[in-house]
Amino acid sequence: MTRIEARGVYASYGRTRVLNDVDLHLDAGEMLAVLGPSGCGKTTLLRAIAGLHRIDAGVIVAGTRVLARPPAVHVDPERRRVGLMPQEGALFPHLTVRRNVEFGLVPPLLRRRRGGAAARRRRVDELLELVGLADSGDARPQELSGGQQQRVALARALAPRPDVVLMDEPFASLDPALRAGIRTEVKDMLKADDTPAILVTHDRAEAMSVADRLTILRAGRTLQTGTPVDVYRNPVSPEVGAFIGDAVIVEASARGAAADTLFGPVRVAGAVGGPVDGRILIRPEQIEPAADPDGRFVVARVVFAGGYSLVTITDPRSGTTGTALVRGASLLDVGGRVSVRVTGEAAFFPSSVPESDDECEHRSPVPEAPSGSR
Repeated sequence: MTRIEARGVYASYGRTRVLNDVDLHLDAGEMLAVLGPSGCGKTTLLRAIAGLHRIDAGVIVAGTRVLARPPAVHVDPERRRVGLMPQEGALFPHLTVRRNVEFGLVPPLLRRRRGGAAARRRRVDELLELVGLADSGDARPQELSGGQQQRVALARALAPRPDVVLMDEPFASLDPALRAGIRTEVKDMLKADDTPAILVTHDRAEAMSVADRLTILRAGRTLQTGTPVDVYRNPVSPEVGAFIGDAVIVEASARGAAADTLFGPVRVAGAVGGPVDGRILIRPEQIEPAADPDGRFVVARVVFAGGYSLVTITDPRSGTTGTALVRGASLLDVGGRVSVRVTGEAAFFPSSVPESDDECEHRSPVPEAPSGSR
């Protein structure tokens, strides 16, 4: 399968810049999740890759084919070999499941083959089998469940054997209980067909559970790309760390491989020299509270969630609040005092590191394109 790349991509709506120097790449058979808050340019990025939105600068490549390089190159959407799986599935209600899937096949590509109609039937049969709907070909979309409709939408996107499938929040409208199962099924189907895919979502649990790699997008910029584990454990900034997962961020002074914090000493991920002032990011599963009448912290809230409890603790002196993830039912009482131990290593950010834009919705006026881009 084809490697997909976007390098230095800028895109705008009128005088409003939406994508600002975006870079990403997608290897054969890989699922890449583009994760970011609403309004950060995720859908525009998909539209640019699909050819539905012209970019201002940069280049988009599929294998050795240049799909977009302003101002000279803009391959039309129907010639990009891209499969689209929109949020609502966008199935045709008047067509059967089989006809919906067959619609994804572009007849001119099959007319050159002997027995084009037979080839289309075989491809549709193959895809319906792949998505577990071999017996539903004659059904109408409205007769299917939401998860089944998404499978049909995936089959239609895969029908012409695209170089990449683009999925724009495809599971957002599904019931939460159904969502986890269907997104895992979709990933398995894509792997079985060896088709790379880009999943756009604002749901961090969804992104981390199905993606091989994540790209964090904010204010139209790519902030970090890596495996879900790497981005979670080693975020490039406090902003990315807090966005990708629950965390408490506190002031710290680091020296070597340890930092002094109001939680006590914390091991730092990577030696920092020092002493260096900055902030440290601690995850809920790293915080271990213990009942202690002389402890610094007070238990503000305990929420039992079956296999674990969420214990909110507060430091009366600084007003700092954090949440600990405790296995099983917590034995701590609300209002009781606790001491805290932090396990494992935590990401440390020196004060000299500048922060990114605070608001994703911020949009800057369109500047001149980078030199040599046009």
